[in-house]
Amino acid sequence: MPDRRDGTLERPMTGRAATSAAWVAVIGGGQNCEHDVSLASAAAVAGALEDAGYAVVRLTIDRDGSWRHGVDGCPVDLADAIHVLRTCDVAVPVLHGPRGEDGTLAALCELAGVAYVGSGVLAGALAMDKWATKLVAADLAIATAPGVLLTPSTAPGYRWTRPVVVKPVAAGSSQGVSLVASAPGLAPALDAAFALDRRVLVEDVVTGREIDVAVLGRPDGSRTVAPALEIVVDGLFDFATKYGGGADFRVPAELADAERKELEEAAVAMFDALGCAGVARVDFFLTADGPVLNEVNTMPGFTEQSQVPKMFASAGVSYAELLDVLVRDVLG
Repeated sequence: MPDRRDGTLERPMTGRAATSAAWVAVIGGGQNCEHDVSLASAAAVAGALEDAGYAVVRLTIDRDGSWRHGVDGCPVDLADAIHVLRTCDVAVPVLHGPRGEDGTLAALCELAGVAYVGSGVLAGALAMDKWATKLVAADLAIATAPGVLLTPSTAPGYRWTRPVVVKPVAAGSSQGVSLVASAPGLAPALDAAFALDRRVLVEDVVTGREIDVAVLGRPDGSRTVAPALEIVVDGLFDFATKYGGGADFRVPAELADAERKELEEAAVAMFDALGCAGVARVDFFLTADGPVLNEVNTMPGFTEQSQVPKMFASAGVSYAELLDVLVRDVLG
């Protein structure tokens, strides 16, 4: 299987003669804690695709599950939203988190017979489930942080013995994630995580550099890997740090050739094992013993200042060019 490891892209030469002939539905929002993040990503994606000459149709899912259509946000029911989707050539689901990135929206597109950008139902569901992702990684001999899965019935029996990170199994944007450095912090951390999910993951703290790797799957089976990005932050890379400007993104990350190769191979292996499509961000801790997988994001943040666009930009692929490739790869 051919692949490219320098982040450069071969633009698809087949398909529609002009992008203006293609109608693209961009779907944002969602019924989860990442609603506002998704709105920002969707607005940026829609604007860039319009500038590239596509006819963009905006659809938004409100926090209560209701749908809106157009820039003005005209309310529509689900049947009308599906009708709108069916009038488009391709959909771009820009929903992060549960009831979106977890395969839910991909399933809707599948049932409606609408081509879409990104991972399918199974890949979205597996990657969103951090426990399932750990099991896949273990089968590939890719290290993950030692951890335990807790439910409301098993959590009372868990006892803190060392620093741990508590996180919901299926949430994103670091929502509900806590670093527990002492026993008194465990109960509130579990409460915060259980507020977002019925299953909670408690993992040992991993000491290492935070490195993100972006993988783009192409229709010919090739994999393009963008230059890696390092997140430099004082403490936990939580929601406030991620979106409050407290993190320093360094791209390309300073890596030895052997480190880069190991990270890229692990990222591509996870991409393929989960069955991802389009672009995915694979997050690692780089430790003295090698990479430790943190999580896989099948619909990562996608404003121009988000990690994945920054990684491809460092290889000379602009935000608009990356989106154009993703859409054209589906249009064929």
